[in-house]
Amino acid sequence: MKQYSLIELCQGIEQVLQAELEESYWVRAEIASLTERGHCYMELVEKAKNNSIAAKVRATCWQQVYHLLSAYFANETGQTLSVGMQVLLQVEVSFHAVYGLSLNIVGIDPTFTLGDLARQRQLTIQRLQEDGVMDLQRAMKMPLLPRRVAVISAADAAGYGDFCHQLQSNSSGFSFRTQLFPALMQGEQSPASIIAALEQVAAVMDAYDVVVIVRGGGATTDLRNFDDYSLAFHCANFPLPIIAGIGHTRDISVVDMVVHTSVKTPTAAAEWLIAAMQEQADRLGDLQWRLQRVAQNAIRRHQNILDNLWQSLRFATQRRLHRQRTQLELWTKTIALHSPERIYRMGYSLTTVNGKIVKSIHDVKAGEQLETHVADGVIRSEVKSEK
Repeated sequence: MKQYSLIELCQGIEQVLQAELEESYWVRAEIASLTERGHCYMELVEKAKNNSIAAKVRATCWQQVYHLLSAYFANETGQTLSVGMQVLLQVEVSFHAVYGLSLNIVGIDPTFTLGDLARQRQLTIQRLQEDGVMDLQRAMKMPLLPRRVAVISAADAAGYGDFCHQLQSNSSGFSFRTQLFPALMQGEQSPASIIAALEQVAAVMDAYDVVVIVRGGGATTDLRNFDDYSLAFHCANFPLPIIAGIGHTRDISVVDMVVHTSVKTPTAAAEWLIAAMQEQADRLGDLQWRLQRVAQNAIRRHQNILDNLWQSLRFATQRRLHRQRTQLELWTKTIALHSPERIYRMGYSLTTVNGKIVKSIHDVKAGEQLETHVADGVIRSEVKSEK
């Protein structure tokens, strides 16, 4: 039986591989781990249908090559190489007596990764549609005055500062109350962190009108976190309207698609809230103007009615006074015609005794004093006889 030392066996394996294998291969794999130390060290895996690892191998991209490939990949995809990403790599097979089998990365096809990302994104959208949750948020009514705002963001994010500054320094002087619920907006833990923040808001949801998720700056690749199914599902089912300001000018995440309102930046999210308040202020101003017009018209209408009533009353009073004056004049003339003075002037007189008019000789007695009233005075006399 022929015996080999371990080094002889390893050298034999290396010679066979060099003789039998091609210079390089294009290999599809998932990046399971990635470490950058000048050179880039990866662990590539392929998973079975049950998500168990069916194959695993170490891979190395040497510094000079990695610098070129990573820049090329980022320029073509807008992404950076990261864990969990499906890639198509051009590799050279290497075997070392100490380090074993490994792959040297010499090339990459960005279109494969783009296609896989697009496929995963489409599967997420399709799953959300099948769940019937894509339009739940947009069917919600936004409060008329969204003043109480729960903000989910990284505490030290510039975007969060921009959002608060824009909100509090609005030229209309609207008052907003904001509360930060901190969350990771970058990295693999970002979706779970944002979901945890949403759950914190849900526990005190009666204290808020709206939720705002803002992310300012950061790498474009971090937007992949907002294509996460679980995060999108939680946003779509959230009981308060959500405004998302997490995207860039040319990128729309799945979260953007399921929330109530999506804008491009944190500042735009603040402007949206200010505009919502301004709309109600304008509406109140319009209602005030219309109320003033209605009141003015009502006052003018009733003033006209009062003026007409006053004119009618004045004319009626004048007519009544005229009738009364005419009647008074008639009575005055009648009284004048029957006055004693007139009768006296006609030659008549009036005789009284003890203040009583003498109408008969039986009204007087001898010795009583009589007063006879004539037109120009009174004649006093004494009764000598009543015969």
